[in-house]
Amino acid sequence: MKFTAQQIAGILDGDVVGNPDIEVSKLSKIEEGQEGSLTFLANPKYTPHIYSTQASITIVNKTFKPEVNLTTTLIKVDDAYLAFSKILEYYNSVKLNKVGVEAPSFISDSAQYGDDVYIGAFSYISSHVVIGSNVKIFPNVYIGDNVTIGDNTIVFSGAKVYSETSIGKNCVINSGAIIGADGFGFAPNDDGGYSKIPQTGNVVIEDFVDIGAATTIDRATLGSTVIKQGVKLDNQIQIAHNVEIGENTVIAAQTGIAGSTKIGKHCQIGGQVGIAGHITIGDNVKIQAQSGIARNVRDNEILQGSPAIKLHDYNKAYVHFKNLPSIVKNLNDLEKNKWE
Repeated sequence: MKFTAQQIAGILDGDVVGNPDIEVSKLSKIEEGQEGSLTFLANPKYTPHIYSTQASITIVNKTFKPEVNLTTTLIKVDDAYLAFSKILEYYNSVKLNKVGVEAPSFISDSAQYGDDVYIGAFSYISSHVVIGSNVKIFPNVYIGDNVTIGDNTIVFSGAKVYSETSIGKNCVINSGAIIGADGFGFAPNDDGGYSKIPQTGNVVIEDFVDIGAATTIDRATLGSTVIKQGVKLDNQIQIAHNVEIGENTVIAAQTGIAGSTKIGKHCQIGGQVGIAGHITIGDNVKIQAQSGIARNVRDNEILQGSPAIKLHDYNKAYVHFKNLPSIVKNLNDLEKNKWE
């Protein structure tokens, strides 16, 4: 795909300074810009690179005034960072705008799908699936029985969506994600073995949810595992059966959430956090990376450590922990002097 400076300026409501007909077909960092690429300058510390970049077009703030002549064509906008983000979004939407059903793929006769759908090769669409309009299902995706997928959702290659799952509108399911697998439910037997507890519920994913690559969300034992509107999940997260995650909560990679835990709205959870089962975490909670949560957490708490404590208390304690060798030495010296 090629775009001229004038076309890009039209999308961004910007002004061209230079050649309006120059074309670009790729994006680049300003320090790595090559001919035919589009870049941007927003952070002042990168300003020196604009005089050496080989990028054909550079998006800059309207306040930018070059000190010498430039080889790159400028597009001046109110906010270069936001403008470049808008271009990235536009570029991505054009790149992903596939339509049609590729062969070979399997679509059950009982499945339904809306307008402008894309179903990639080697995908499998099971019985009674309902797919909305403008949904993009990339190659090698499995969709189980009775799944529903709302309008404008994207399911990338290799994702697996088990039966009975409900996925809302404008969601993104990244490659390798597994939605609706059996929860980890086993009952111990008298002989030391374990019996499988059937997981008969489902997963409900509301609108505008992003699910990272290789993240797994288990189906409920009974009822539903629920991911509410606007939740953003990073890669390689484990969400167990009957978990509920509230609106607009964000969770970083490698976090594990045990069964039946409820997480509130607008929470921020760092990477590699471990959260025990059957607890409740309130709204607006912030949990630092690698923390372990084993208790209920009230609204607005900020936690760190394992087991996690309030961040302020953790930082105060850590100061003393770093000084522990000298503290122990001082105590030993005092004890020694006491008996001399």
